[in-house]
Amino acid sequence: MAANGLTALYKLAVPAAFGLALVRESIYDVKGGSRAVIFDRISGVQEKVINEGTHFLVPWLQKAIIFDVRTKPRIIPTTTGSKDMQMVSLTLRVLHRPEVAALPKIYQNLGQDYDERVLPSIGNEVLKSIVAQFDAAELITQREAVSNRIRADLLKRAGEFNIALEDVSITHMTFGKEFTKAVEQKQIAQQDAERARFIVEKAEQERQANVIRAEGEAESAETISRAIAKNGDGLIQIRKIEASREIAATLASNPNVAYLPGGGKGTSMLMNVGRP
Repeated sequence: MAANGLTALYKLAVPAAFGLALVRESIYDVKGGSRAVIFDRISGVQEKVINEGTHFLVPWLQKAIIFDVRTKPRIIPTTTGSKDMQMVSLTLRVLHRPEVAALPKIYQNLGQDYDERVLPSIGNEVLKSIVAQFDAAELITQREAVSNRIRADLLKRAGEFNIALEDVSITHMTFGKEFTKAVEQKQIAQQDAERARFIVEKAEQERQANVIRAEGEAESAETISRAIAKNGDGLIQIRKIEASREIAATLASNPNVAYLPGGGKGTSMLMNVGRP
């Protein structure tokens, strides 16, 4: 009797396990930021895109292919020649995502690794095409215009593969050793020219200052001559007094001078300045 019960239990357990496995294989989850495409062994890739959530399919006959539809970064490096034959190394950063409605077509034509297949190829193509239209100097001075051209062309090319680009920007740009050396030499020459121009301007200012000073001294001498001719030696005496005061002030502030010496005939030495 017990043996018959165990046999019946085994008979029930096998179909139950098979049923659970069938149910598990029939259910799949589409997580947040993802979408699914269904591949049917009979009809092929279905056109309907499955949204987030838990869904059912026919085991073995159908398969769910999950796509991440969130925006992802991609770095595209390249080395190419400019219009004036200078070698340029650029690095392009691209933020991209697949067009959700076109996921079945993307899977049919490119597969789940669509970004690996497409973006490096079209990125290098666009970079080489645009850079070849600019001189090396223009790539530096017109970097924003170059970036806009690259963005516009890359958006167009990516759209042909149902890939949306959120942002395109040049993050790195370097030139060959010869061009870099030429730029450095040009900067040094400009600095030398600026320095020479400053020296010339400074010399000119000093020359003008000397001319103005000489003209002022000449006018002062002429004024003194007229005053002497008109008033005799009165102006000279005033100048002597002023000079004596300055000498006295200087000697008085000197700690090494203990007294002010006097001159002959009771006249102060300070008043004899210029006297024969």
